[in-house]
Amino acid sequence: MFRNTTAICLHLVGPLRGKKSGASLTRCLHQTLTMAKRLQARRLDGIDHNPWVEFVQLASEEADVVNLGQGFPDFSPPEFAVEAFQHAVSGDFMLNQYTKAFGYPPLTKILASFFGKLLGQEIDPLKNVLVTVGAYGALFTAFQALVDEGDEVIIIEPFFDCYEPMTLMAGGRPVFVSLKPSPTQKGEPDSSSNWQLDPTELASKFTSRTKAFILNTPNNPLGKVFSKEELELVASLCQQHDVVCISDEVYQWMVFDGFQHISIASLPGMWERTLTIGSAGKTFSVTGWKVGWVLGPDSLMKHLRTVHQNSVYHCATQGQAAVAQSFEREQLHFGRPSSYFVQLPQYIQRCRDHMIQSLQSMGFRPVTPQGSYFLITDISDFKNKMPDLPGAADEPYDRRFVKWMIKNKGLVAIPMSIFFSLPHQKFFDHYIRFCFVKDESTLRAMDQKLQKWKAELTP
Repeated sequence: MFRNTTAICLHLVGPLRGKKSGASLTRCLHQTLTMAKRLQARRLDGIDHNPWVEFVQLASEEADVVNLGQGFPDFSPPEFAVEAFQHAVSGDFMLNQYTKAFGYPPLTKILASFFGKLLGQEIDPLKNVLVTVGAYGALFTAFQALVDEGDEVIIIEPFFDCYEPMTLMAGGRPVFVSLKPSPTQKGEPDSSSNWQLDPTELASKFTSRTKAFILNTPNNPLGKVFSKEELELVASLCQQHDVVCISDEVYQWMVFDGFQHISIASLPGMWERTLTIGSAGKTFSVTGWKVGWVLGPDSLMKHLRTVHQNSVYHCATQGQAAVAQSFEREQLHFGRPSSYFVQLPQYIQRCRDHMIQSLQSMGFRPVTPQGSYFLITDISDFKNKMPDLPGAADEPYDRRFVKWMIKNKGLVAIPMSIFFSLPHQKFFDHYIRFCFVKDESTLRAMDQKLQKWKAELTP
């Protein structure tokens, strides 16, 4: 072994005798040691490009832009949550150390108690709860634990964009079914409730190879809150075809206009086949804490625990402690005017209404969301007036429009087409997505941009 190593060193250094060392040696070593073997795993094929990276980078390159693209609040979290985190950091010094791998015990206990009442289940903190690195981590763990090579995973479009690559990385095959808007009368505002699944088309997507169904309610990017009737249809098909439901419910507290969020796991026969995913980031307006969770039957959860213990193993103790204390506070105030889960949707509904009115004044046609952080708006009129925006010939119009709007109008949005599968993107490239969960000062800055834009159009 050592003789071989020496021979390699002599082979590398030989050509450099009599030459300056340093940079030349570095170049030689790099050239000689570059691997000829394929480096990336095949499961990464086709998913290396992330549109978020592209549009966030575009926004950062422009001065004086209003970022209404990314889904995060730019206002302070509730005081009780900040105090809970400060206490976790400065209080018990043992919170600087590891806690239980599957969740800080006070957090798993309060999650079991809080959501057990909502779901109508006796939830065991040890068997039915897993704390993860955000809801994103919960989703990844679920896909890795349950989706096998060749399994089909049904995804409702528009979809949160990580569902497709996570399916592919697990070896699964995404199967898409689209929500489609119902026609509205001319001049009548559109609503996310008008976007519906066709029951016959939905049923046709289930086969003997279907392993999982991905539900997101309230939906990102559309803001649709699925009705009980819609959920019952999904539940019936999942039970009929013996399919697991992965239910992403991170926006469950952000529901407006009297609509009601219903967890599909609360329907008869669905707890046994459902993983319910939540997020402290969305729940308490602390997206940087990256604390999420999964709730479900032990028959499913034991497989998620296997993935978790062999990957991240453990989540930050102090963040979990702060979330536990925040939930304990909310449990005391639940359903009262003092509850953050009552106050937050009231505030962001006002933000939503502000944005809708502002966008309408500029000629956009917003689709009023029933929930979530987001609304989409129809840009068909702009597409008709300026169809030839810069960009590649095959680039969807909404992506070209957003790039143009960032550069020329100082407003950041996200193109709707990234939330659809490739074959369907061309049918929905006349929408863009805005985030309205923003401080009043941000919304006023948006108003100024829109008013300036409108003035430029006035003869």
